[in-house]
Amino acid sequence: MRPIVNLEETPGKTVGRRNPPADAFAAAMTLQNTLADLNRAFGHRFIPRGVYRFRTHQEADAWMWEQLAKCRKS
Repeated sequence: MRPIVNLEETPGKTVGRRNPPADAFAAAMTLQNTLADLNRAFGHRFIPRGVYRFRTHQEADAWMWEQLAKCRKS
């Protein structure tokens, strides 16, 4: 089986660069703590737990906005 990409060819252009954080675990824990603080402040989760299946991305986006709007009403 031949590779789809020519591995000997060097790429001609770099589109973007991402510098990973020095301590990825600390960055992840900061995000986790922020979400926990938001949950405590609002008294509930923004989106209910579970697995959701949608036919289109537009349907999923509409559902997400509806859930966020319910969160603001409470």
